[in-house]
Amino acid sequence: MKTQSRRNFLKLTAAGTLGALIIPGCASKGAGNPIALQLYTIRDFMNTKDDVLASLKKLSEIGYKHLELAGYADGKFYQFDPMEFKKIVNDLGMDVLSSHTSVESDSQVADAKKVGDDHAAVGAKYAIQPWVNPPDRTIDFYQRMVDQMNEAGRTMKEVGIKFGYHNHNFEFANLDGKIPYFDIIMPGTDKDLVTMELDLFWTTKAGQDPVEIFKRYPGRFELFHCKDMFTKQDPFFDTVGVEDFAPVGEGVLDFGRIFAENKTAGVKWFVVEQDLTKDGKPFEAVQTSLANLSKMV
Repeated sequence: MKTQSRRNFLKLTAAGTLGALIIPGCASKGAGNPIALQLYTIRDFMNTKDDVLASLKKLSEIGYKHLELAGYADGKFYQFDPMEFKKIVNDLGMDVLSSHTSVESDSQVADAKKVGDDHAAVGAKYAIQPWVNPPDRTIDFYQRMVDQMNEAGRTMKEVGIKFGYHNHNFEFANLDGKIPYFDIIMPGTDKDLVTMELDLFWTTKAGQDPVEIFKRYPGRFELFHCKDMFTKQDPFFDTVGVEDFAPVGEGVLDFGRIFAENKTAGVKWFVVEQDLTKDGKPFEAVQTSLANLSKMV
């Protein structure tokens, strides 16, 4: 995940404003299948309004029923007003489960209520912070961030949206004797206001065992990001240059062992994401992920 592509969207001021702040069933199981697609996967096919319409239609034909967005900016989703985008998605037999935003941490702040209202209007159940920019990965920032996430959680709750955090691998790096994910993020966030969207790929790349994390923090993980990996590697904590992404079920991750602990984790939704494909064919990859994941959950 590159900084310019997956942006940090949580930036609260002292007054409590929010910095310019999903999931489908396959055709055979219908809307009851708790699987979604993160649209970041097909970002290169979402540039114009026509691109968006064509890509969403293709996802619907593949069998996705729920979506996680990654294109909120200036009060719009993929260049469409919230209600307009919701209608487009609904008319294709899909809905919006959650949303990652696309605003740099140094952008001007936006009113949290406005962001919440827009996400409620598009039908999102979750609003997820997906990224922390490299210069901000400090103990002081993470400590401020958890307070800000709790405040965002209170604001989102007022309009029926659950706030959440999506991790990568850098949150597990040792910073001055602390592991931000374990020592700051998990203990500092209010479990009633902030849920976790655990990325199984990045968590594993950091040398962590998702199952052990579930047992340590039961019930905290309402969403999983599901992507596979082609190789096992020594733990590392940087996202730059990583290309080891595979469709779900086509790599070395032991999803059976992980999903055996779904009840412990508290998971409700399984969100397919594949940051990159080796052949540049993300639609084929997400079709494979949907077929494989539908047999697992």
